[in-house]
Amino acid sequence: MSVDELRKEQTSKPVGMGVVGWLRWGWRTLTSMKTALILLFLFALASVPGSLVPQRGVEPDKVARLYQTDPTLAEWYDRFQLFEVFTSPWFAAIYLLLFTSLIGCIIPRTATYLRELRRRPPAAPRNLSRLPHHARIDGPLTVEEAARRLRKLRFRVEVGDGWVAAEKGYLRETGNLFFHIALLGLLVAVGVGSLFGYRGNVLVVEGDGFANTVAAYDRFIPGSQVSAESLEPFSFQLTDFKATYQVGGDPKKRGQELDYSAFLKVNDSPGAPARDYELKVNEPLEVDGTQTYLIGHGYAPVFKVTDGKGQVAFDGPVPCLVENKPTLTSGCVVKAPDAQPSQLGFLLRFLPTSARLTDGSYASAFPGELNPEVQLLGAFSGDLGLRSGEPRSAYELAPPELMKKLKPLIMGTSVPKPLAVGQSLDLPQGAGKLQFTGVKEWMTLQIAYDPGRVPALVAAATAVIAIALSLMIRRRRVWVRVKDGTAEAGGLTRTEGSAAGFAEEFAEIVKVLSAGAKDVR
Repeated sequence: MSVDELRKEQTSKPVGMGVVGWLRWGWRTLTSMKTALILLFLFALASVPGSLVPQRGVEPDKVARLYQTDPTLAEWYDRFQLFEVFTSPWFAAIYLLLFTSLIGCIIPRTATYLRELRRRPPAAPRNLSRLPHHARIDGPLTVEEAARRLRKLRFRVEVGDGWVAAEKGYLRETGNLFFHIALLGLLVAVGVGSLFGYRGNVLVVEGDGFANTVAAYDRFIPGSQVSAESLEPFSFQLTDFKATYQVGGDPKKRGQELDYSAFLKVNDSPGAPARDYELKVNEPLEVDGTQTYLIGHGYAPVFKVTDGKGQVAFDGPVPCLVENKPTLTSGCVVKAPDAQPSQLGFLLRFLPTSARLTDGSYASAFPGELNPEVQLLGAFSGDLGLRSGEPRSAYELAPPELMKKLKPLIMGTSVPKPLAVGQSLDLPQGAGKLQFTGVKEWMTLQIAYDPGRVPALVAAATAVIAIALSLMIRRRRVWVRVKDGTAEAGGLTRTEGSAAGFAEEFAEIVKVLSAGAKDVR
């Protein structure tokens, strides 16, 4: 085979990159600025469902309501983990890729920035008239005087044989670098919060209390480094809950919530004296870094259930799930598993301000508690499945397979008119009695401890200031040449799109240098 044929055969074969080549290519692609911006956009885009779709850790009641109103959509949301966006694997993948990309961007940028700080301004070009900005200085000017004047203008100055070089605007690169560092710090703060922080949800009825223990939560989401001993040992009791609604004015706005507050008796530690605290929306209770937020409220009618043997099988408030937000019409489920000879269950609708409609049905006309009544939708006897050991929803009477086996006592056309406070209803066949004894209110709380909260705030503020510096400050250079008693100045900006603004600044610099020339004379 000839040399030409051998060369032709070698050039016709594709050259493989190999494992190392592909790894190098992948790292360069991941740490490029273009990839970082794409990941930052995806990070922001991935956060949108967390704001639009109710999250289990924040609004569990809305998640439960969505399962009731549209179970198919709720199942699809759950399939893509849209109810838990910020703890989902796909969100964590974007987070980790962005974290790695930022580290890959920051390291070479830091090295470049340090080299730029050590580098002195370059010597003046021979022909300053070729620069974008050029002017002659009136009167004689010495190199030393030009350097002194430029230093007063906060330029970095380098002096040579008959010339002065000055540079300014390094804060632009400083802002750019600190912006990336702040983004990295923000991600680290979020990561620290997810590891060492926790959050949970709990529903508290008027008169009841809460102690910050794992068992007291309705839903508890701890970080991987959180243990039961990590929780701050505070407690409180809900003494009263008050909500105000718009009564007059625009009919469309009538009934809108104006404000609501929870009045608490708080013990900061097991032996500490109780203190009063008014908990409001966006005004959380804070105990040693643990914050308690008020996120919702509703009604908890009080019922008393007497079974067929005349014994009290249930007596207490029942939190109801809000079905209609403008009127706070709520659905309630009462379960009496201890009733004899058979367990009893009730489906009810609570009407805060009950009003009879023209067709004979009842509805709530106002969200406030003006004429509270309870409408019985159905009464059942039989096995409710509460002793199977499986967790059951408080807003569901029984699983679908058990609902078919329950014996209906009151349903459909036999449903009586709503019960007012103090009224009772006797069940048929001597099965027992249901009595509506009063109305309480409940509140839902989110309790969160996030050690990365303050660092995240500092990082976000730093990022805003840094990006402002990188956008507002421009890098520029000025040179002065002194020869044969005459002086001239030239300048240029190293920032694209800022030539017009630098023209005015260059004119001011020339005026300062010309004043220096007059001082020399």
